[in-house]
Amino acid sequence: MQRTYLPWLGLSALAAGAGLTLQDRGVAAALFDSRPLDNSRFAVLARPVGRSDWNLLVLEQIAATPRCWEPRADGLIDPALNRFDYTGICSRYLDSNGYSLRVDQQDLGSGYRLRLSQQGTTLQLLAMTPENPTELLVGRGTVNQRDRDGFVGLTLEPGWELQRRVYGRQTLNHVYFANATPLAQLIAASSGSRFETGLRASLGPATAPGLPGDASTGFSETALASGPVPLQVIPFRE
Repeated sequence: MQRTYLPWLGLSALAAGAGLTLQDRGVAAALFDSRPLDNSRFAVLARPVGRSDWNLLVLEQIAATPRCWEPRADGLIDPALNRFDYTGICSRYLDSNGYSLRVDQQDLGSGYRLRLSQQGTTLQLLAMTPENPTELLVGRGTVNQRDRDGFVGLTLEPGWELQRRVYGRQTLNHVYFANATPLAQLIAASSGSRFETGLRASLGPATAPGLPGDASTGFSETALASGPVPLQVIPFRE
């Protein structure tokens, strides 16, 4: 199996390059299967790097104790596994070798990558590809404060879950951020959601010009709700 797996793994890794067609990518994507996981045994975390960057990592609790991570009183997560030998107790998934994207039973690790983006106090886990400008929102968390020793816990969006990568009958040490919804539907939903968010941001707290509540029109929402606005009628005279 080792001889068969390695060449196909190379194909999967190169599928994002120009040398492979869409059909080749489909073959590579169909190489792996997946199985469900007990998501309560995992923590999806954002680790602060430098002054403003973030790294994504996933921790898995294999043995019941000691705990691999612990919530802090300030809302951040303490990576407790750094204080003991966690061999056989915890697993860490640190980069694209340890996690990737899977949508509608297709492995998208060759084309999509995961990144963290902070907007105000909200930290978003996004999936993106150079082939499509629409980013998929996979998860989010709240940045109460920035502490190099405190990680931010991320909650996956509805429909997303962690699954294990499977090759044939072999379970691999790789997890998927998986969603059963077809990719086209996820892209369409994300495009619509971001359009509405952008529209609200551009309009601000007031409504669009010319609509109820806009001071430039002279009409109030109460007046429009109560019926037609009476206008002054000037009699016609010759």
